[in-house]
Amino acid sequence: MSVIHHSAVCVRDVDASLRFWRDGLGFEVMMDERFDGDWPTLLGAASNSLRAVFLGDRAHPESGIVELVDLGSPIESVASAGASPRPGVLLLSIMTDVDAVLGRLAELGLGGTPQRIEVSGVGMAVVIDPDGVLVELVDTGATANLGRLARSADIRP
Repeated sequence: MSVIHHSAVCVRDVDASLRFWRDGLGFEVMMDERFDGDWPTLLGAASNSLRAVFLGDRAHPESGIVELVDLGSPIESVASAGASPRPGVLLLSIMTDVDAVLGRLAELGLGGTPQRIEVSGVGMAVVIDPDGVLVELVDTGATANLGRLARSADIRP
């Protein structure tokens, strides 16, 4: 069975992204390294060197990792606030204490104006990272849904 190891965000400014992901959302830096490789062939990068910052929860590394990738050359943001959904990655979804995270982001002046809803008693909000990536914040009350998803997978043909 395949599992998602990490999701990568190509960033324009690692420090700005760290303020959002680490200081605002509360992720811990698990690794911050430079790697040399054939990134032009694999990723279409301009350089053979990149910086990778892995963010997650040291106590629960299996819970998912967000990688901030700095390819070392200027890139343009293709997403913008209020952009319509388009094919490809729609958003990254983070299970967290939504109110606490929104408070931290507001104090830091990050994330833009959150769009908030509630579905089946679970609070959600969408904010935007410094590179235009939509980030869905899902309240920890949604944890119960994970068990339901696992059970429904058991009854599929």
